[in-house]
Amino acid sequence: MVRLTEKPFFLSDEQVSWVGNTLSEMTMEEKIGQIFCPIAGNPEDHALTDFVQKYQPGGMMFRPMPAQAIRQAHGVLQKESKIPLLLAANLEAGGNGICSDGTYYGRPMGVAATADNQEAYRLGYVSGREANAVGCNWAFSPIVDIDMNFKNPITNVRTFGSDVQQVIDFSLQQMKGLHENGIATAVKHFPGDGVDERDQHLVSTVNSLSVPEWDESYGKVYRAMIDEGALSVMIGHILQPAYSKELNPSLEDKDILPASLSSELVNGLLRERLGFNGVAVTDATPMIGYNAAMSRKKAIPTTINAGCDMILFNKNIDEDYQAMRDAVSCGDVSMERLDEAVTRILAMKASMGLVAKQQSGSLIPDPAALATVGCVEHLELARKSAEKAITLVKDTQNLLPISPKKTPRVRVYMLEDRLSGGFKDGGASDGAFIEKLSAAGFAVETFNYGQLDFHEIFEGGVDDLKAKVDLVIYVANYDTASNQTTRRIDWVRMMAADAPWFVQDVPTLFVSLANPYHLFDAPMVKTYINGYSANDTVSEVLVEKLIGKSAFQGKSPVDPFCGVWGTNL
Repeated sequence: MVRLTEKPFFLSDEQVSWVGNTLSEMTMEEKIGQIFCPIAGNPEDHALTDFVQKYQPGGMMFRPMPAQAIRQAHGVLQKESKIPLLLAANLEAGGNGICSDGTYYGRPMGVAATADNQEAYRLGYVSGREANAVGCNWAFSPIVDIDMNFKNPITNVRTFGSDVQQVIDFSLQQMKGLHENGIATAVKHFPGDGVDERDQHLVSTVNSLSVPEWDESYGKVYRAMIDEGALSVMIGHILQPAYSKELNPSLEDKDILPASLSSELVNGLLRERLGFNGVAVTDATPMIGYNAAMSRKKAIPTTINAGCDMILFNKNIDEDYQAMRDAVSCGDVSMERLDEAVTRILAMKASMGLVAKQQSGSLIPDPAALATVGCVEHLELARKSAEKAITLVKDTQNLLPISPKKTPRVRVYMLEDRLSGGFKDGGASDGAFIEKLSAAGFAVETFNYGQLDFHEIFEGGVDDLKAKVDLVIYVANYDTASNQTTRRIDWVRMMAADAPWFVQDVPTLFVSLANPYHLFDAPMVKTYINGYSANDTVSEVLVEKLIGKSAFQGKSPVDPFCGVWGTNL
């Protein structure tokens, strides 16, 4: 039973009537369309028109494109859709989640490192303002996962850290900033990522906490977000065995399912125990964590019966639609359950004011709003946040600040992915760091990964290196991305040619632009700094701090020493 006049919808009588009347006039095909949120492919006007007319989806999502192009595409979609569309984006780190020319404000962990929850509000505000400018209205954020396991390759800097109360405080502020710009939130990834060390893009992962442990951690977080009016929750391909068995004692281990397919976790835990009345949307269903759990043709209707209202992305959209048609036709999914899901989706759209905006022709803002995307004001806010975030984890050799007088010749090792893959929020080029370091008066050389120096690798000693280099700086850019099993340092396989064997003889410092846990693999380095966000702003601010132009202010939201003896020395 959907409570339309209660949290999070709070619909007026007029809005309740619109939901009821709209539902009663919809065909089964239109109802099935509403429960799908496909990813958009071809952004050309004719392709989008054909797509909307054929599939009549409830929502859609684009990967980031230039602001003008995304605004144009959103305009076509809304014009062609009879019912206003939810137009989604991963607004996790800034407006760059929808606009390729938008502001990369900072990864959530960097925002948390400022120890100022108003930075989370600004993250939400900047993201929401730029998204709204191009007609986006639904954010797949805040990420309310808790970074309990430093080896997890997908949560990491995408979280506000490992402290439950900090995750709550910062998530609430990010949601507030988004809401103030007309952007609905989908808090994620229920029932909670960050416990397992695997990626649900690749496998169904496990939140292995006991019921009391979950209640005191993820449970507190989700209660806070629900109480504050989150309109939607994203359901992960994550198992929570303890709660599945708590709510269904007869359940055998072999029958425990990821949350996106689990009635125990969605209908039982999320809706009944936590009282969530809003829209439950799956995480992306092309993930292996979803598809490996059961046959896809069975999974699609099972997801709806489990309590999810909306299915995110498709493998083959025609197959997925047909799976729902077949399930409804044969009674595997009742019309009552389909109507309930569609009612929630319509209620969310009404609550967001999308119906009123459609009637007034204002679903897509005036083109003048594009001026806010990547504007100077937002970039300056991002810079100030980076200045407060960058964290000096240790300097037990008293190396800082560095100067061209003390160490004029600098070698920089850029540690980064040598193979492409995974979706990322952006990325820092080595150019920004090198350029800023050179401008400070250092003579900079970069380690040449394309042409290794075999003499140095096999025959060179300390004196050979000291004849060329006064200071070594490692800059790690292993940004968090999907579909990767680890986010560890990957030294050159040939004799670990780029590893810091020389730390006792040549001054060495290590800077991580993203993953805060590299001391696990480089504990021998005595000066270590975390930047949290792999963008050029962080690279530029970082050099200012290295040369003593500004002080380090950041406070680590996680244990950068990874609980390993000796990493703090």
